[in-house]
Amino acid sequence: MSAKPELRVRDVMVTKIVSINGLAVVSDAIALMRRHNVKSLVVNRRDENDEIGLVLVSDIARLVIAPNRSPDRVNVYEIMSKPVWTVPPDMQVRYAVRLLVRFEVSRAVVVDHDRNPIGMVTLRDLTLRE
Repeated sequence: MSAKPELRVRDVMVTKIVSINGLAVVSDAIALMRRHNVKSLVVNRRDENDEIGLVLVSDIARLVIAPNRSPDRVNVYEIMSKPVWTVPPDMQVRYAVRLLVRFEVSRAVVVDHDRNPIGMVTLRDLTLRE
């Protein structure tokens, strides 16, 4: 009986990355999320020494809508998470799950060797994989 090969992050990641500049306003982020039907946006690095950020629908709800701030006057960089959890595409799925669970985060950005985003994984993707 042959052993089943271990699933890797690359096997379950979503490759549709939608990104935004940190200087954009939240209303632009909302429009982008609607247009691409996504719940999160990768915030671009300013330069090669910077780290990528992430803005989620829940960030917008908690930090802009609930406190009644204007989405046209709040910049993405004010509400994004940065740095964010990143994982390599060749990481085994079981270790990616352990990492996200241990640190109580729901998603991670998949990055290549140059730290460029190439995908996204969520606990849902990792747990309900086929």
